[in-house]
Amino acid sequence: MRRIFKTTILASTLALTSLSAALPALASADEQFIPLPTYRVGPYASSGTLWWAGLLDYLRYVNEVEGGINGVKLVWQECETEWSTDRIVECYERYKNGKDGAPTAFFFTHSTPASYALIEKAAVDKIPLIDAAGGRTESTDGSVFPYAFPLLLNYYSQASVGINYIAAKEGGFDKLKGKKIVTVYHDSAYGRETQGPMELLAKKYGFENIQIPVADPGNEQSPQWRQVRQAQPDWVFLRTWGVSTPVGIKTAARFGIPADRIIGDVWAGSEADVIPAGDAAKGYQAIAPFPGGAQFEIHKRLKEHILDKGKSDLKDPKFFGSVYYNIGLINAATAVEALRTGQKKFGNRPLNGEEGRWAFEHLDITDARLDEIGFTGLLQKIKLSCNEHEGGGAARLQQWDGAKWNLVTDWVQADRATLRPLIDAKSAAYATEKAITPRDCGNEV
Repeated sequence: MRRIFKTTILASTLALTSLSAALPALASADEQFIPLPTYRVGPYASSGTLWWAGLLDYLRYVNEVEGGINGVKLVWQECETEWSTDRIVECYERYKNGKDGAPTAFFFTHSTPASYALIEKAAVDKIPLIDAAGGRTESTDGSVFPYAFPLLLNYYSQASVGINYIAAKEGGFDKLKGKKIVTVYHDSAYGRETQGPMELLAKKYGFENIQIPVADPGNEQSPQWRQVRQAQPDWVFLRTWGVSTPVGIKTAARFGIPADRIIGDVWAGSEADVIPAGDAAKGYQAIAPFPGGAQFEIHKRLKEHILDKGKSDLKDPKFFGSVYYNIGLINAATAVEALRTGQKKFGNRPLNGEEGRWAFEHLDITDARLDEIGFTGLLQKIKLSCNEHEGGGAARLQQWDGAKWNLVTDWVQADRATLRPLIDAKSAAYATEKAITPRDCGNEV
């Protein structure tokens, strides 16, 4: 009976959590509406609760400390999606036209599968899809994909940053010739996204490119890491997500692969990825366009105005400054700065989707602006345009010491000159397939 009672209480708690996220937000026509496809329950809740906490804390900070964006308050509505593509699409459809007269200027997908699923709908609806360090890589080309933004570090750039870091560790790009680099990847659109650039970079630098897939969810990886051990690689990229990351790290250790020779990609480099792996994760490195740590100026401001006043969405303060919390901060900050940019053209009022596209395409966050908003060291400078929807193209590398992440590099820039022709070829093929006439970005103002 006690077990039944506890189960009932747990089920009721989860139901209330989902219900509270689904309750309608109050909005008005003079506010900027932001739909949020959150995932606080389900298999990816450990990352989702932190990601959305960071984003909401920053939005509250903008509203309560700064009075909104030039006086325009932000209002949002959560949809509990459990990181299900179908549910994210449903949330998009429900709120793409805004709420109660408050318009929608953009939609966070925070999901590569959802970005793929929505990319044609969003172009028709004229709603920008924002998927920082994710999404469809060829949507970097805004002439073909005007309403998709793989901000900061697309998947091709992630591959390049990793190779550039390895080259620096080995003593130069010429030292890559003959090296063996294995990619253990989540067997999905996300995981396969770096195969093209890795093939290109392998040809350029002469290293052996070995690709080994892991089926979702990746709870058992002995066959894959047996292959890795047989290959005797110099370096391993771990491109996994969710439970497959700590399982991969622990299995690698069991097969004798040193953690300090493994580099996780952006979505395999959080506390949720290394803490469950225990001692096996010590020395593990990860690509970090969203580095962990609470030492940045914005964290001081948030602690004073949001956390210490009991207004934070973060339930456990020990995760303040965690990687996923910081991802939320950075996504919120880029969106707020884009809206601020758009208001300079359209006036201090809420923006619609078409105006939101213009705003993101004219986003220019300089080093001076990073200082002003407290993001120096946490966010790279970023400049977008009609045909450039990525922007930054850099990341830092961080390493896990068993208790925390430590930054071990400054910003490492991707080789965008090498990668861009491959991106342009893929976007051109997409344009041909879909009978799209690319925009003339030279005439965009």
